[in-house]
Amino acid sequence: MSAKAAINKEVFVPHDEKMLAAVTVKRRTKKKIPFLATGGQGDYMTFICLSVTNKKPSHVSITKVKQFHGSSAFVKRSQWTMEQLRQVNGIDSNKDCPEFDLMFENAFDQWVAGSAGEKCTFIQVLHHTCQRYSSARKPEFINCQSKLLGGNSILHSAADSVTSAVQKASQALNERGERLGRAEDKTAEMMNSAEQFAVTAHKLAMKHKC
Repeated sequence: MSAKAAINKEVFVPHDEKMLAAVTVKRRTKKKIPFLATGGQGDYMTFICLSVTNKKPSHVSITKVKQFHGSSAFVKRSQWTMEQLRQVNGIDSNKDCPEFDLMFENAFDQWVAGSAGEKCTFIQVLHHTCQRYSSARKPEFINCQSKLLGGNSILHSAADSVTSAVQKASQALNERGERLGRAEDKTAEMMNSAEQFAVTAHKLAMKHKC
């Protein structure tokens, strides 16, 4: 089981939530945290997770989850609602990069994702989720590539591919139906011609007998 699948199972499923996306991150600028605040547990991995409740009305949350070195458990550290998210900064709108910032009402974090692709997927899903679930003021997305926010979204490309395949299949069936229809029409014409020929031949034969 992957780390993200384990997070969903351990952190979100017990609370009747579904994880939509997660990104592995590290801080671009380290915060000075007293030793006692960390519990002295040493190195850890951090995940920023996006989740939604299964029950209606749906509530979307952004959660910081940590896994400390030597432990298989995942620990929920901080959590914000979508309404508390003010800004998502993609840092560079011209190229893929792993850096991004999240600004909340009471917090501001500068992150580096595990990879540019992982960050892009997370921002793409986050933007789609904000558009779908946020009825109030939506967060601002700045310095993000257009492919993450618009029509080139991978969230839509899959649906577009399916629609295209269905349309092509439908067109092929229609063309096949038209060909079969034309063939049936020709067969019917040939049968009518054969019947007329047989009737004519029979009449001629009867005249000769007379």
